[in-house]
Amino acid sequence: MERLNKALVPQVKRPQNIRVMQFGEGGFLRAFVDEMLDNLNTQCGGDYGVAIVQPLERGMCKMLEEQDCLYTVMLRGREESGDVKKVKVVGTVLKTVEPYADFQSYLDLAKLDTLRFIVSNTTEAGIVYTGTDNYDDRPQPSYPGKLTRFLHERFLLGKPGFIIMPCELIDDNGYHLKDAVLKTAEQWNLGEDFINWLKNDNIFCSTLVDRIVTGFPRKEVPGVFEELGYEDQQLDTAEPFGLWVIEGPEQVKKELPLDQVNPVIFTDNVKPYKLRKVRMLNGAHTTMVLGAYLAGLDTVGECMADKDVRAFLEAVLYRNIMPNVPLPQEEVEAFAKAVLLRFENPFNRHELLSIALNSVSKWTARVLPTLKDNIKNTGRTPGPLSFGLTALILFYTGIRKNEAGEYEGLRNGKPYPVKDDAHVLEFFSGLDRDMPSEELVHAVLSNTKLWGEDLTAVGDLEGVVEAQLFMVRDDGIRDVMLSLGENGF
Repeated sequence: MERLNKALVPQVKRPQNIRVMQFGEGGFLRAFVDEMLDNLNTQCGGDYGVAIVQPLERGMCKMLEEQDCLYTVMLRGREESGDVKKVKVVGTVLKTVEPYADFQSYLDLAKLDTLRFIVSNTTEAGIVYTGTDNYDDRPQPSYPGKLTRFLHERFLLGKPGFIIMPCELIDDNGYHLKDAVLKTAEQWNLGEDFINWLKNDNIFCSTLVDRIVTGFPRKEVPGVFEELGYEDQQLDTAEPFGLWVIEGPEQVKKELPLDQVNPVIFTDNVKPYKLRKVRMLNGAHTTMVLGAYLAGLDTVGECMADKDVRAFLEAVLYRNIMPNVPLPQEEVEAFAKAVLLRFENPFNRHELLSIALNSVSKWTARVLPTLKDNIKNTGRTPGPLSFGLTALILFYTGIRKNEAGEYEGLRNGKPYPVKDDAHVLEFFSGLDRDMPSEELVHAVLSNTKLWGEDLTAVGDLEGVVEAQLFMVRDDGIRDVMLSLGENGF
C-alpha cells in the first residue's frame, strides 16, 4: 500500500507562507492547533503555514518529512446527532526543523518576515526556568532556553516580535513562560534593550486547551489503512469536541481569526473557562469514578450505559456543580451536554482505574472548592458531590502492599492497584476497613496533611459522609448512588 504523500492527495490545500512556529510534533498539537489552522486555511482562505520545531533530540519530525509533512486526522466520537467520524488530510505543516541536528536552521526561522505566531506543547514540566541553559548551547536543553535564544536572534535582526500561545496544561501558562524567558535573558545579560523588546513587542497569551487526543490507533492498523486507501504512519485520532480559550488583547483575534470556523474563544480572562473545565469535566469524573468502580464498572463508557451510575453523575453535574460556575447559564448548560457526550464516546475506552490515580489531590483541587461554594450559597452540604469523598474513603481504606511492594485494595475479593503519594498510601494502609463509621470518617477528614485543611470544619460534611458510609455498609454502594441520583440535593 502506498504511503501518504503530496502526489497522492493533490487536492489538499497547502498554505504558501510560514506564519506559525510550533514547538512539539506530537499528536496533541497536530490534532488540535494544526487541525484548527487547517480549517481556517481551507474554509476561510487563510494562509497560516506551520514550521514544527522538534523540542527533543529524538522525535517524529523525520517521519513527517517522509510524508511531505502531510498526515490524517480522524475525529471520532458522539455528538447530539449521533456517532460521528470525520477524516481529513491536514496540509498545514510546511516544514520541520531539528535543532539538535541542525541548530542554524532553527535560528534561520527568525529571518522569516511572515513568521508571527509561536505555539508549544512541551508538557507541563516544559515551562520551567532551570538556570542551567547557556547562550552558546546548540541547542539549549529547556524550552524557555531555546525560545529565549530564538527571540534574541529575532531582536538582533531588527524584526518585530511574536504572539506566543503556549498550550501546556498549567495555570497562567503564558505568564509563566514569559517569566521564564525574562529570567533567562537576565541570566545571560542580554541587556535592557532586549528586555524591553521582550516586554513591549511580544504578546504572551495564557490559554486553555481541551480535546482528548488518542493518537496513532496502533491496535486498529491495518484495518484503518485499508479504509483510508493509503498508509499513514502519522495518523492522529481524537474526539470531535475541542475548545481553545485564548487570553489576550483584541489584536490577537484580528490577526488570527480562528473562531470563524473553530471552537475558539478569545477573552481577556481565561480563568472562568478553566474553572468550568476543572469543575464540570474533571470534577464530575473524580466524583463518579471510585464509587462506580467499587460498584463493579471498569470504564467511563460502562458508567454512561448504567442507568444508576448515570443518574448519580447527572445529579452531581446538574444539581451541585453547574449552579456554581461563574459563566452565563446557556454556556454552562451547553458545556454540560458536551461533557456527557464526551463521556459516552464509544471510541475511547477510558479506564476508571487510570482516572483514579492520585485521587486525593484530584478531589482537593477539582471537587472541594465546588462543595464549599454549595455550602456557602445554600447552607447545605450537597449529598451527591459529598459521595465522591465517601467513595474515596472506601476505595483507599485498608489497602495493603502486595509481594511486589505495591499497594492494593480489594473489589469482590480481587485486588486492584491504588497509586498516590507515599504519605497518602501509608495513612490509609494504617486504617481498618471495619472501623466504626464515625471513627473512620473523623480520622480521614481531620488529617490536614491529606487535604491541606481540616475537613471536619467544612459545614456538616463529616456528618453527611458518616451517614453515607453507614448506608453503604447497610445497603451497598450501588443503592446509595441510585438514591442520591434520584433524590439527593
